[in-house]
Amino acid sequence: MSIEAAALALKDRALLWSIGEIRATHVVTSACDALVAGLDSPALRTLAACTRAEAENDILRLLPPALNELGLEPFHPGIAGQEAEAGALAAWMLAGELTPRELAFRIHRRFGHELPLAERLAELDDEYDMIEYGDRTAAQVDADVLAEALRLTQHPRVTPEPTAPLT
Repeated sequence: MSIEAAALALKDRALLWSIGEIRATHVVTSACDALVAGLDSPALRTLAACTRAEAENDILRLLPPALNELGLEPFHPGIAGQEAEAGALAAWMLAGELTPRELAFRIHRRFGHELPLAERLAELDDEYDMIEYGDRTAAQVDADVLAEALRLTQHPRVTPEPTAPLT
């Protein structure tokens, strides 16, 4: 994994944790992956060293300094924040952690039809509910969700350049 990909993955995991989609241990695993990829900072090392129990208890204290030292800020207000959440969910599905139907459902539940960038996924969640009455199959809707997830992850994402690894 490249340093840039590791930084984006860490940022996405932090964002997914902040919205309650994943556990703190997933963020710790992502911190470990970031170290292996070449990102490094004292706070990142501390975060990566957490046990499962420590992660659940200490993530609020350890995550912000780690992200700050790396120049990463996953929490954005307003539409930018919602778009970042949708992109993180889409990346999570593309990584095999969600099914296409789960992605469409979570996007629809979280944003309804109110987030233009993810509107098509909300519509596709509605289509899943209508499969037995329509002329489309679940596989066809899955393919459309996959295409939308790819589009979302290609949308410009607010990610500052990570700082150079410490030596």
